[in-house]
Amino acid sequence: MSAITSHAAADAPAREAVRVALGERAYDILIGRGVSEEIGTRAAALGARAVALVTDDTVARLHGETIAARVASAGLRCETITVPAGEGSKGYATLARVCDAILASRIERGDLVMALGGGIVGDLAGFAAAIVRRGVRFVQVPTTLLAQVDSSVGGKTGINSVHGKNLVGAFHQPSLVLADTALLDTLPLRELRAGYAEIVKYGLIDDADFFAWCEANGEAVLAGGREREHAVAHSCRAKAAIVARDEREEGDRALLNLGHTFAHALERLAHYDPAILVHGEAVAAGLALAYRFSAFLGLCAPADAERVARHLAATGLPTTLGAFPGLAPDPERLLDAMAQDKKVVAGQLTFILARGVGESFIARGVDVAAVRTFLARECAGEGQMPG
Repeated sequence: MSAITSHAAADAPAREAVRVALGERAYDILIGRGVSEEIGTRAAALGARAVALVTDDTVARLHGETIAARVASAGLRCETITVPAGEGSKGYATLARVCDAILASRIERGDLVMALGGGIVGDLAGFAAAIVRRGVRFVQVPTTLLAQVDSSVGGKTGINSVHGKNLVGAFHQPSLVLADTALLDTLPLRELRAGYAEIVKYGLIDDADFFAWCEANGEAVLAGGREREHAVAHSCRAKAAIVARDEREEGDRALLNLGHTFAHALERLAHYDPAILVHGEAVAAGLALAYRFSAFLGLCAPADAERVARHLAATGLPTTLGAFPGLAPDPERLLDAMAQDKKVVAGQLTFILARGVGESFIARGVDVAAVRTFLARECAGEGQMPG
């Protein structure tokens, strides 16, 4: 059996449990269709007597009553806290409102905050859980593909600042993640594509065989079925392994930020406006830019950068700075945004770069002049286009 066929979707079970091995803070990610049906019994098994269910108004209409009823059916008191959908909720004002609502719901430290939604709700609710009563346990029930494969796993929580994305937050591991792939059935194609960018990232970090599997199965992942469940499970296993080695991003967990230095800068320039871009679209462009920058520096072959961009474009994802109508990036504004990146050390830019597909590494102290020259080329439309 080849390395690629070892990733075949036919090998993926209907349900899978991935363990995040963090000693006394270890937890399971349960993956598969219908796993959220167990949310009440799972919450009760954690010893909780009450749940503060944090969601946004879009997800509340689709799934809120069902999830709350499942929690209540296990004999737990459940209070729902709803915030507006969108990146605008990841700020100080909404955080304060959520914290006060959790306290008003009489949630104790042995109870649970439950995040039902995408990455925005997960980051916000997780941060609130981290600081209310100096730490309340929480459960992630991610409802987007992006959240299921990335943001719900690993304990990063936080909100945005005017200075940049996710700059105020805490590491606070969940007690359980329920990645119910049935909840993805209501997602629009744009959101599925955005999540797929994070799936591709795992192949580009250190698994060339998985990237090749993505090239062969990307459309099937977007369409649903066993390929999607396999991609979610594989991504969660990959992230869980990295988090177990480096929980607080003091070493190779930074590799998970492949493409994100560019992506976060684009999001800041767009003022987090979903009419211009959403996070996964910024990540897709960031991945293509990271590989083109690596080729620009002579670290990887131009053919590798072209291959990455070609696959992302084939699944409908953006790969260039000019792909976002209404956004007019320029090198200096991008550099200014990058200066607030969390990986900056002693004022020096850090990028995740690559020597090839599946061969990424942490590059510290990258020459600003080289970055400026590269960005000028990209802003002028001189980046390699997929073809």
